[in-house]
Order: sequence, then C-alpha cells, then structure tokens
Amino acid sequence: MPRYRLRIEYDGTPYVGWQRQDNGPSVQGAIEAAILSLTGETVSIRGAGRTDSGVHAMGQVAHADLSRPWKEHTLRNALNAHLGMAGERVAILDAAEVPDDFDARFSAVKRHYLYRIVSRRAPLALEANRAWFVAKELDHEAMHAVGQVLVGKHDFTTFRAAQCQANSPVRTIDRLEVTRSGDLIEMRVSAQSFLHNQIRSFAGTLKLAGEGKWTVEDVRAALEARDRKACGPVAPPDGLYFMAVDY
Repeated sequence: MPRYRLRIEYDGTPYVGWQRQDNGPSVQGAIEAAILSLTGETVSIRGAGRTDSGVHAMGQVAHADLSRPWKEHTLRNALNAHLGMAGERVAILDAAEVPDDFDARFSAVKRHYLYRIVSRRAPLALEANRAWFVAKELDHEAMHAVGQVLVGKHDFTTFRAAQCQANSPVRTIDRLEVTRSGDLIEMRVSAQSFLHNQIRSFAGTLKLAGEGKWTVEDVRAALEARDRKACGPVAPPDGLYFMAVDY
C-alpha cells in the first residue's frame, strides 16, 4: 500500500480548521472526499499541523495511504480536479511517494509560520480575511526586539490556549523575526512544534509592543508569569499562514 506525501495550499476562511469535525467543513475532510471521489477509497489522512478555523496554508503537509501506485503528477492533478469540482478552496501543490515510515506529523523536524498585519488607516479591501487589519501605526522594530525574548526554550504557559492539549508547555522557538514593507508587517516564526494559539498569542503581544504599550521587560514578565492571564490579546486567525515543514 503506497504512501504519498501531499503538500497543500488552502484558504482557511470557509473551513472550521484542518481537522475533520462535525460542526462544519474542514480541509482534511475536503481532501479525503476528493480521494474518495477519485479512487473509491475511504482514507484518513494525517496533517503536519492542525490549523484553526480561518487560518491559511501555503505549505501544509499530509500523508495518505492508497491501495495502488499512482504517477505523482497524475495524483496531484486528479485530486485538484476533484477539489475544483467540489468548489473547495484547497490545492494540492505536489504529491510524492514516500517510505512507509514517513509520518507527516511525527517525522517533522521544523515548522514555519507567517503572521501578516496590515498597519494603516484605510480598511482592507483586497487583503480582507488575509491579514490582521490594525488602524494604528505600529513600530515593527520594537515588535522584533521584544520578540527576541520569546526565542529559545521556555515554558510558554502564558502563550497557549486554555484548551491546549499538549502534555508540556515547554517549547523551543528557533526563530522569530518581524519585518516591514510599506503597510505590511510580517512575523515569521519557526520551531519543531507549537502550542495551541501560541503564534496568535505572540502576534497579539507583539502588537502591544508595536503600539508602545509593552516593553521588553513587560514581555519577559509575561513569559515568566506562566499565567494565561498575563498574555496580550490573541490575534485573529486571518493573518496566520502555515508556510512549510522540514523533514
């Protein structure tokens, strides 16, 4: 039974998230339905990350076990055709046959996310549902500076959702960079794994620094408090993108 790695792009706006759920359409469900329509097989795919409702992806990865071999480009094109016919906002960027011991989630050594903020007075037209609109001017250099407090191995209890199911709040952030181009501010974060709502919690906290409300000392105190109540506001899902996975 050959195993295939799928690299996936999607607009998360119409979905309840990556994971299949009973309360609405999911990205996982859309791809599994496309596989069923193409092959007649009911399969359960595993993704590298469980993105929330409204979160987008440019490089989500999943694996699927199929009953027979496929040419990789044929599988990609056929799945995209079925996704298109179903009106899904999901695309398979590529498909590759991988060894049986490859696991999209557990074989991952690093995940890369992007959070986008548009900082300007005018509301969003083209970027609606694609970025966090902040009408105030933000200092991206201050945001980057306070973000360095969060780099490294820490107990991130402050920056995870109350319903996070991870066994430990300890994670190692390898990279957190904030850059600006015109009105667009981008926060790029890399780590082997993340806690539920961790990146959106980072973004909300860094926004406070960009507004001049929080300093490096404030962010360090919030981190050391290990208390969810010490966190800044959780940023909306619109600006978050799952960019890539390293194996």
